[in-house]
Amino acid sequence: MSFRKEPPYTHGATAQTAVVLVNLGTPDAPTARAVRRYLKQFLSDPRVVEIPRAIWWFILNGIILPFRSGKSAEKYASIWDAEGSPLRLNTERQAALLRARLLERGHRVHVTYAMRYGSPAVSQVLDELKAQGCDRILILPAYPQYSGTTTASIFDAVFQHFAKVRNVPELRLIKHYHDHDGYIQALRQSVQAHWDANGQPDKLVMSFHGVPKRTLLLGDPYHCECYKTARLLAEALGLSEAEYVVTFQSRFGKAEWLQPYTAPTLQELARQGVQRVDVMCPGFTSDCLETLEEIAMEAKAEFLHAGGREFHFIPCLNDAPAWGQGMMEIAEQHLIGWPTLAGATAREEEQKQAAISAEQARRHGATQ
Repeated sequence: MSFRKEPPYTHGATAQTAVVLVNLGTPDAPTARAVRRYLKQFLSDPRVVEIPRAIWWFILNGIILPFRSGKSAEKYASIWDAEGSPLRLNTERQAALLRARLLERGHRVHVTYAMRYGSPAVSQVLDELKAQGCDRILILPAYPQYSGTTTASIFDAVFQHFAKVRNVPELRLIKHYHDHDGYIQALRQSVQAHWDANGQPDKLVMSFHGVPKRTLLLGDPYHCECYKTARLLAEALGLSEAEYVVTFQSRFGKAEWLQPYTAPTLQELARQGVQRVDVMCPGFTSDCLETLEEIAMEAKAEFLHAGGREFHFIPCLNDAPAWGQGMMEIAEQHLIGWPTLAGATAREEEQKQAAISAEQARRHGATQ
């Protein structure tokens, strides 16, 4: 096996610390060619599609990529920003926000972002950090709820990269933060701000990305973590069980996925006489195709066509100040023990880190 080229090792060099925010990814452009390239990488991941490889190869290359790429490109074009992909722009801004918040807290860390599929690739970003002298790396997935189809795939990419690195840095991986107070409070503030401006709906719909039901039966905790997020957010908003509903979107193929499904649920609510729904997507920290097109456009049309009168989409956290605070708290909790605080002696750093740890434990305990 050949190893990746290492930057020169210098004795006595000060080791740097980095935080990498990793999101799913996006095509480079809203064109059939770019979407095809992106979908091929995404749908070739065995974490994403658990079908025997030989069978799936023919389905992917013979049916999906030739016939779906153009239609998907049209959908991407409908939500594409003048500056580029909304997901990429939002993730870039989140990384900048996290960098600023950590700096305000006195942390000397590099903060950047990567994409599991597309660019900038995880491997490319890790190489760049290595060249900058980063010997401690914290991976922060953009997925609050853990799933083998998402978070574990990021971990795969990190491990595959370092399997070919001679001098492997110290690594920390954040598995989930579905019940972290900083995340829940950011969601609460987002919803409350929308309601302060527009009033409250008859029903709040929390739509999470779907996964095949078999993943739950095989031990994936995603389903349970989505429901815990929903329960904690509802409690923070003071909602009763009758005032909100949890659904799952983005079904693919004929297999049964987690239910209830978002679109049929919205149609049924309209038929039951629910006049106004507000829909949010707590499992997405950045607005993207699945929120801006599938929910804010398609789901809205289906609800109104079924007899509903008013549909509000509550944007994802994106670069909201409250989410900057939440990301900082999550990252800071996992940075404990690494010498990142500027201008602190070893003893002072130890005391500050202990205080941070106690504060995080207190706040996290309040959400249990």
